[in-house]
Amino acid sequence: MKHVRSMVAAFFLLASPLLYGQIDKIIIPAGTPEDQALNAINNEQDAQKRLAMYQDFLEKFASNPSAVAFGNWQLSQYYQSTGDVQKAAEYGDKAVAGSPHNIDILVSQVTIAQGLKDNARIFKYSLQGGDAFDSIEKQPKPADVSDEQFASNVASEQEANKGSYDFFEGAAFGAIAAETDAKTRMDYIERFTPVFPKSKFDEQLASYAMLSLSELKDTHRLLTYAEKALAANPNNLPALLLLANTYVDSSEPLRQRRTIQLLTSHEKSQRELRIRSWAGLMQSRKRLRNPSPN
Repeated sequence: MKHVRSMVAAFFLLASPLLYGQIDKIIIPAGTPEDQALNAINNEQDAQKRLAMYQDFLEKFASNPSAVAFGNWQLSQYYQSTGDVQKAAEYGDKAVAGSPHNIDILVSQVTIAQGLKDNARIFKYSLQGGDAFDSIEKQPKPADVSDEQFASNVASEQEANKGSYDFFEGAAFGAIAAETDAKTRMDYIERFTPVFPKSKFDEQLASYAMLSLSELKDTHRLLTYAEKALAANPNNLPALLLLANTYVDSSEPLRQRRTIQLLTSHEKSQRELRIRSWAGLMQSRKRLRNPSPN
């Protein structure tokens, strides 16, 4: 699914009893001065004049948060269409600040951040998008709506936004995979999991977590992640290899013993043999690389 949005001149949402969700929706009621100004902008054919009109729109309706968020979003899309992605990102930041749970704006902002290869921005807005999606289920039920109708409305809204949720999940994982700093990568993983539970990337995330913890030399947490990964998949090769490497790198017999004893499933003996075999191989390679002086 391609999430690059072409610039739209305006959209209008009339107030409705169904618009009670936690997702932000920009509402510009028809016939208001904001609506009239946006119609005038929409009718202007010259791009430069439209740009100036949006700037005037922001100044004139600065006290209306919805109008300001919408105006900034349109300017963001305008600059994205001209290839000025840095300025597009700046206006997008302002649009998100004014409408932090607006899924369309967040999709647009993640897409712009990907164009900039701005990993921090990609992850930040992807997580914000995942939170916005999660808020659909957490919204309070209006007193005048039946349980059945409320459940149906929530399911419909989730279905309508599922593609965006998948986009946010994939973009956030991509930011984790692209992150080169182990501490930042581990922080991203720990923030990713509560927002995207039961992710299709869980096994790969566990591998990135163990890699990060190995680089950080945090053996205790590494063993914990390895235990979870092997409980989910006893043949998780990255987990087995990292445990073998931990076994070799540790000079403490107690820690070596714990590394083996943590593997408590029915395939413990087979995994233990494989880990000890890999550990022996790694130990031999290290000796070849760093021979002892005679």
